[in-house]
Amino acid sequence: MVAEWERQRCVLMSFPHEHTDWYDPEDPSSLNEALSPFIRIAQAIAYKEAVYIICQAKEKIASMFCSTRNMTFIEIPTNDTWIRDYGYISIEEDGQTKLLDFVFDGWGGKFEAELDNSVNTLLHQKGYMGITQLEHIDFILEGGSIESDGKGTILTTSQCLCNPNRNGGSTKEEAEHKLKEYLSAKRVLWLDHGYLAGDDTDGHIDTLARFTDEATIAYVQCEDSEDEHYHALKKMEEQLRSFRQQNGNPYKLVPLPMCEAKYDKEGKRLPATYANFLITNDALVFPTYSDSQNDSKAEEILRELFPGREMIPVNCLKLIEEGGSLHCSTMQVAY
Repeated sequence: MVAEWERQRCVLMSFPHEHTDWYDPEDPSSLNEALSPFIRIAQAIAYKEAVYIICQAKEKIASMFCSTRNMTFIEIPTNDTWIRDYGYISIEEDGQTKLLDFVFDGWGGKFEAELDNSVNTLLHQKGYMGITQLEHIDFILEGGSIESDGKGTILTTSQCLCNPNRNGGSTKEEAEHKLKEYLSAKRVLWLDHGYLAGDDTDGHIDTLARFTDEATIAYVQCEDSEDEHYHALKKMEEQLRSFRQQNGNPYKLVPLPMCEAKYDKEGKRLPATYANFLITNDALVFPTYSDSQNDSKAEEILRELFPGREMIPVNCLKLIEEGGSLHCSTMQVAY
């Protein structure tokens, strides 16, 4: 599986529309409010890289941009916007990029996903991936549930991949066998602890811990002993310390701050995480949450981790209202 920091052909996005949960029929302005962060993310990526925007009315969506340079608008029906979990997973095979299309079932059947599960096939049939080979795999796997160092190590969580609501509840050994078979993984690092309140994904790794290079893992740290996440994230931190690189050395672990608690109108805590950043060819696009202290602290840490890349913040408060954040709304396709 190709690492996210390797050269990218494009980034896929899927925009909200009237038939998604983003739209409130009683509030006509709700869709434009929902589209706002997606537009900002697309603009940030398109500054230096191609963005393929899946939408329902391409002329309407295109008209919302000041510039559509590096943007391609593609009409394909969707259930929701979280293309990280149903978009292609890029692997390198015999020196060539190959695209894998796994089954997406709405995070264990929580949400309708039939249209989302067809996006990869339709996008390929329309010719947008050129002659790049596509393989369909009868196994449930979401892109946000796995991290790759590009050298054969996969980082994931047992809570998600071994959940009874996916693949009938695989054991670690069974799931590991599939990752080795389909992603040519040499080994799998399993996190057994850590979660975010308000997360519907059953503990996706891209909300908790991320490879930033082969030797470094950035992860969410909670220092407030009164916070509901404190004990689980402390156990996650301890487990990360036990992990070793393929050469036997410990990883360089870089803690990211815990965002101050954010809540929706009903008082439900939202899954705000600074780990949900996107690495592009020339930039790092990262989420902020109107947290004056921790937004700037996270940016400083990420700037040190990605020297030479332009730092582009995007306020993602609206995104976490629907359970995801910046990385969840994108999927890179490798060259």
